[in-house]
Amino acid sequence: MTKVLYAEFTARPDTVDRVDELIRGLAEDVRREPGNEVFSVYREEADPLRFFVFEVYRDEQAFQDHITAAYGAVFNAELVTLIEEDASRLTWLTPVGDARLSQG
Repeated sequence: MTKVLYAEFTARPDTVDRVDELIRGLAEDVRREPGNEVFSVYREEADPLRFFVFEVYRDEQAFQDHITAAYGAVFNAELVTLIEEDASRLTWLTPVGDARLSQG
């Protein structure tokens, strides 16, 4: 079954450029994972310190491969020192009907 995850966190004002750099690098790595289907990063328009990540993995094994990747541990270890929260807030999502994005 597909694993869908939404993560969010808030950079401290003095660290936002570093957070942006880190998440861009992570996105490049994750998108190369064979089981990753989507890794989209956004910043809130009204509050650019807030980051949002939408992630889709082919199945549980693909997600397990993702969370055990060495570069993810390095990213998370540094990120926790740069954000307002103790860690990223994670929300697991379940598709409703045909949840695929339209191509039109």
